[in-house]
Amino acid sequence: MARNALAAAVALVPWLAWAQSVTPVEPALAEIAATRWPMQAAVSPDGSRLALVNAVENDKSEIYLVRLAGGAPVRISTGAVPCREQAVAWSPDSRQIAFLSDRQKPGQLQLYVASATGGPARQLTHLTGLLAEPRWSPDGKGVALLFTGNLPRAAGPLDPVLPVAGVAESKIYEQRLAVVDVATGAVRQISPPDFYIYEYDWSPDGAAFAVTASRGAGDDNWWIAQLYTLASDGSGWKSVYRPPVERQIAVPRWSFDGRSILFIGGLMSDEGSTGGEIFQVPAELPPGATGEARSLTPGMTSSASSLMPARGARQLYFSEHYDGGSAISKLDPATGTIERLWQGDESINPPFEDSGFSISDDGKTSAVIRSSWREPPEVWAGPIGSWSERTRANAGRKPLWGEAKSLHWSSDGFHVQGWLLYPMNFDAARHYPMVVAVHGGPASSLKPSWPRPGFNPTLLSQQGYFVLMPNPRGSYGQGEKFTRANVKDFGGGDLRDILAGVDEALKTAPIDPRRVGLTGWSYGGFMTMWAVTQTTRFGAAVAGAGIANWQSYYGENAIDQWMIPYFGATVYDDPAVYARSSAIDFIKQVKTPTLVVVGSGDGECPSPQSFEFWHALKTLGVKTELVVYPDEGHRFSKPTDQRDVLLRTIRWFNENLR
Repeated sequence: MARNALAAAVALVPWLAWAQSVTPVEPALAEIAATRWPMQAAVSPDGSRLALVNAVENDKSEIYLVRLAGGAPVRISTGAVPCREQAVAWSPDSRQIAFLSDRQKPGQLQLYVASATGGPARQLTHLTGLLAEPRWSPDGKGVALLFTGNLPRAAGPLDPVLPVAGVAESKIYEQRLAVVDVATGAVRQISPPDFYIYEYDWSPDGAAFAVTASRGAGDDNWWIAQLYTLASDGSGWKSVYRPPVERQIAVPRWSFDGRSILFIGGLMSDEGSTGGEIFQVPAELPPGATGEARSLTPGMTSSASSLMPARGARQLYFSEHYDGGSAISKLDPATGTIERLWQGDESINPPFEDSGFSISDDGKTSAVIRSSWREPPEVWAGPIGSWSERTRANAGRKPLWGEAKSLHWSSDGFHVQGWLLYPMNFDAARHYPMVVAVHGGPASSLKPSWPRPGFNPTLLSQQGYFVLMPNPRGSYGQGEKFTRANVKDFGGGDLRDILAGVDEALKTAPIDPRRVGLTGWSYGGFMTMWAVTQTTRFGAAVAGAGIANWQSYYGENAIDQWMIPYFGATVYDDPAVYARSSAIDFIKQVKTPTLVVVGSGDGECPSPQSFEFWHALKTLGVKTELVVYPDEGHRFSKPTDQRDVLLRTIRWFNENLR
């Protein structure tokens, strides 16, 4: 007994040394909570001014205009007391801005216009419902916007879904395109009432719109949206491009001559997370004809995320996911020539907004919101790649986590990239535990970015862990072939990529191979549930908003259209392909202690999936815990819940990776 007790005590020495080095998480949480994220940075068409939308406390925001040549910022507002003011759009002559504000009634945005030199803002609309994406007409006489009348909840699949009561789908709320007359405030809804409009662009002459749209529920049908044109008077609704099932479309933009429409097309798993190649299709077609899209960037080894035309210079710029970072390039549509202008290991737009960057008409001035693990978010402006910092809202913020290293490794012939975040106060003479954090999507890209509140594995670094964040096949950043490489193979090649990344990390840094954990949210939550059924390599796991059973999930989630491009058929036509990737079918192989967390109103990854996984582990005697957060959707919004899920994650790994 004494010998066994001594052996146990010796075995505890490394753990005790590590545990004593763990610092309280409160300072890091305070740093993140104190960070002020710029919501928008928009350069005026003439390049003289910058409009800034800054977040303030209690979900409020403020708009400032700054002369790039120098001078004090000018506050543009509907009143002295802060409210929600956002979505700035410059008039073509750079003399006015349009924006949305809920000054009249909290929570109800309305359209306002104001002079770029200051003065009172003028309210144009008095609508009930959701307003979004205002844009001026080329002649400056009208402002278009997206309008969803009488919408009873926030729009988007990341927000909590309403509980079903009564007849399902008895009421579908369509987002329509409307045009507001600047002189009178008159509003005309011009798109068909049975179509949901996702994105749009004015033609150069202002006579028409290019829109992406579909019939039916907006949250679900984005994956089958088509490209249409519509005359600005509401006539002439025409389908100009119907993409194949494996291609989603986003960011429609008219060509400079108005004869064609450009867009980003690719395999995309989430609305708002854009990546793919740049395509072009004719705007005018014979009656009844549908155009054929031509890729202008075939074989591109990055993923385009936004299109920014500089119409005065007739140059097309675009932002990219590239090798675990960001990039900006210029494309000549006539020749297909791409010129890389800048790239960096950082993020240049807020997550899940893909707002890219803003650019003046002559292409000489741009603005970006930049952040990384070392630098908090700030607005930078100037020539692309030669920006100067224009805000210092987060000058006092300090990174309370370790340094990051970009890793590359080979897997099944693919070139895979990932980030290895080192422990804070790293000591090369010691060995540390590691947690693998798998991003959502799967069509997404993990890039360096200042942490936000909520589920964020970055803070495990502050707790004395290495954190490996891989970009396995299915991710953006290495071209469309790589993004499509997990079709009909969820949990196959992408899991092999992740495990090969673990091997690379073990060769790179002093990591204890016996103390490796796994976590992720959404697709990362699925990968966590799946991986613990396929390997015992992980000593602990935290599955956030995961998917345990693809067959039952198909009928439970609110966005089933996204699955067909990945699985090749509905679950009713090919149930076997869904079963092959379902963790529940291999559940008796799990030995890993697993914490399961989910929001009760999650429409993307509904809570029954988490219940199913947790119930099985509990029945089989595997250590597990389930936490359901009331009234939360796929993305948590309550600060108390954001904090709680992070602290539970840290506690679970601290308890089980000893």
